[in-house]
Amino acid sequence: MFVEQFRVPMDANSIEMPAGLVGDTDANDTLEDAARRELLEETGWLASDVKVLMVGPTSSGMSNEVIAFVRARGLTRVHAGGGDETENITVHEVPVADAPRWLAAKMAEGYAMDAKLWAGLWLINRDPDGSPA
Repeated sequence: MFVEQFRVPMDANSIEMPAGLVGDTDANDTLEDAARRELLEETGWLASDVKVLMVGPTSSGMSNEVIAFVRARGLTRVHAGGGDETENITVHEVPVADAPRWLAAKMAEGYAMDAKLWAGLWLINRDPDGSPA
């Protein structure tokens, strides 16, 4: 599942994994809480199981920003998604087997893409050490 939204710094629509900030609405937020909340808010899918796979820097030479890859399972459709009142998100439900080809087509159309999308696809069925999930 991917989300699309206009990103001002890129001056382009961007295809992304559902994502958000930890602790922006609740100081006691955990990575799992934030992942579950953002997935529901942005895509309309509620996860019964959320597992943090890894946490690491996005650009260690330029920023202290870190990201977490989180696997969500046990999904139930609750609503259409689209984000909160400050967002205009389009949800793309793409079968995993078709995702690399779909992403490549969107990139060819001029969408901004983060290389982490491919890392996220790899982690769907594998743990970070390469073992089956």
